[in-house]
Amino acid sequence: MKTWNSVLIVIVALLAPFAAAAGEYVIGEGDTLLISVWGEKDLSLSVKVRPDGKVTLPAVGEVTASNTTARNLQATLASKLRGIVKNPVVTVIVMEITNNKVYIFGGGVRAGVYSLVQRTTLLQLLCQIEDAKKADLKRAYVLRDNKRIKTDFHKLFIQGETSEDITIEPNDVVFIPTNTDKNVYVMGAVNMPKFIEYRDGLTVMEAILEAGGFTKFANPNDTIIYRKDEQRKEITIPVKMKKLINDGDLKQNEKLKPGDYIVVKESIF
Repeated sequence: MKTWNSVLIVIVALLAPFAAAAGEYVIGEGDTLLISVWGEKDLSLSVKVRPDGKVTLPAVGEVTASNTTARNLQATLASKLRGIVKNPVVTVIVMEITNNKVYIFGGGVRAGVYSLVQRTTLLQLLCQIEDAKKADLKRAYVLRDNKRIKTDFHKLFIQGETSEDITIEPNDVVFIPTNTDKNVYVMGAVNMPKFIEYRDGLTVMEAILEAGGFTKFANPNDTIIYRKDEQRKEITIPVKMKKLINDGDLKQNEKLKPGDYIVVKESIF
């Protein structure tokens, strides 16, 4: 009896960090539980939750374990054992989790199924997804029980606003769509007309410099940004680049958006 109790103490100590991290984890079918009753070796065992959500324990019989937490299951078992054991002390530890899948889809990243091995936040999950920053994070969302509980990951993942973070739960669905146009296009009187992969904070001056700068025929003050608004209507933004270059007028250094076209016109003289 003492040997079993000593082993149990060691196991609990080793698993304590995990138990704390998954403190409110909801037990699911297929999970393996270590159930122990202090001082009662015959009532202590490892069991797997059956597809019907139940486990069978000596002297107790069938008990529903799924859709509850380890803490609540401990209280239920202690109540059932009071007629058998004096002041029963029950411990339930989730040893193996199978009810921990998160589903990723949407085309912006590779679709897949992720396993939660510990408490995981949305930010931590995004850090595991290759090329997440290239997707359309502003239109992304988390679906839980068929309801959108979180939309727009841009502030969290790109701008670092951790107040936007949430805890991911088993069976959450994460939708991350494709960025339909993730480029900025520079054309007209520049040395190397090209498209540039959009990055957060990209400005018109940076884009023009990446396109080789102005040609000798360019009219920097006749630079125009063509952009589509949220209703897909085209708007034009004139930029006076000479004011930026010669006078340091930073208001002219417009921040770009994905899909922008920058056209530098030639001087007529």
